[in-house]
Amino acid sequence: MIGFIIAGLVIGALARLIKPGRQNLGIVATLLLGLVGSVIGGVIASLLGTGDIWELNILGFIVAVVAAVLLIGVAEAVAGRGKGNQVRR
Repeated sequence: MIGFIIAGLVIGALARLIKPGRQNLGIVATLLLGLVGSVIGGVIASLLGTGDIWELNILGFIVAVVAAVLLIGVAEAVAGRGKGNQVRR
């Protein structure tokens, strides 16, 4: 479980480095996006027959980072949409 959390942090941090621009995400959001990305990467790698969902392999890692980059974009869009709907007084 500790390894899964560390992998999530690494994947989330790599995704933030790859994604251009400044992201307004804290360490918890980075961890959560990295964890979700690592699960997505593990599932896709498992479906392709390269290993188990919980195994660390190159294909799963690459897919996890790409998924985390996409998730950061979605999180920014959702957060940006919430800020744009506020009424200014």
